[in-house]
Amino acid sequence: MAVGWANDDSVSQQIQNTIDDEISRVRSATSRGESALYCDECGESIPEARRIAIKGVRFCVQCQQSLEHLTQRQALFNRRASKDSQLR
Repeated sequence: MAVGWANDDSVSQQIQNTIDDEISRVRSATSRGESALYCDECGESIPEARRIAIKGVRFCVQCQQSLEHLTQRQALFNRRASKDSQLR
């Protein structure tokens, strides 16, 4: 049951929007093309096994982990805001 200005399906729509945003982010971050021999961030060589396993890889493992950690921290922020904050 909706309260105030919210539609009956507003919560499920908000969840779907969050999922759609994350799918778009992951698809845009997916590497394409030929793998780099050296990390774009630190310049260290990327092992051949990593280049074969992940097509289009651009970063070494350490730099990729750092990048994903920063991205995850930013993704925790709900850019669309919550229903409660919209009703205030």
